[in-house]
Amino acid sequence: MTIQYSKDHEWINTAEPAAAVVGITVHAQDALGDIVFVDLPAVGTTFKQGEVAGVVESVKAAADVYMPISGEIVEVNESLRADPSLANSDPLGAGWFFKVKLSDEKELSGLMDETAYTEFAANA
Repeated sequence: MTIQYSKDHEWINTAEPAAAVVGITVHAQDALGDIVFVDLPAVGTTFKQGEVAGVVESVKAAADVYMPISGEIVEVNESLRADPSLANSDPLGAGWFFKVKLSDEKELSGLMDETAYTEFAANA
């Protein structure tokens, strides 16, 4: 898997660039606690890197979900909308948020690999 991480604690799997998968990291869901609601973007919406694309709410707090890369939303995880706790139980799998068609693959160079992200999150 080709997974990279943002400083905003999102991950992106670019194994399929036409529909790269985005979610929140284990660190993010740990910090939030029990997730009770997700606001997912509309399919067809285009975002620039760093823009707010959704919201995740837990019993402790609400947090924005930022676009790790510019692109168009091509699919959202309806299962997550129905059962937000998937973001806690399987944040890197069934708890994905949306899929995005990348508009500028060069932006990937600004993201972190797992080793760099683990070090970043430990010091966050």
